[in-house]
Amino acid sequence: MPSKPKGKGKTKDNATKEDKPEKAATGKGAGAAKRKPATAINVRHILCEKHSRKEEALEKLREGAKFDDVAREMSEDKARQGGLLGWKTRGSLLADFEKVAYDLEVSSTGSPKWGECRTGEGYHLVMVEGRR
Repeated sequence: MPSKPKGKGKTKDNATKEDKPEKAATGKGAGAAKRKPATAINVRHILCEKHSRKEEALEKLREGAKFDDVAREMSEDKARQGGLLGWKTRGSLLADFEKVAYDLEVSSTGSPKWGECRTGEGYHLVMVEGRR
């Protein structure tokens, strides 16, 4: 019995706080609300060496630009693919980047929900398109 509360405690920090009320309200079913933490994510990013360039990219996103379009125009990495890094498993990304990415909600390039982090490579704007 003690192992059950521990497992529930872990999901409360991640998924349950955001997912349970919304998933139940949208009729996605109890399985979606009790999903396990993701082991892989389909992730995109915009990488900028300078803070001012990252702020410029952020402004475009806030004005409603598509994430992949901003990535093609402003990212200094993977620009041709709209910042697509593809499916990444836990442990395969830089620690700070991974923490931000795995905490993000799934969204689309047309209506992105992004996070920010700084690594040795520069400033990242991160969005997640899928979880499994």
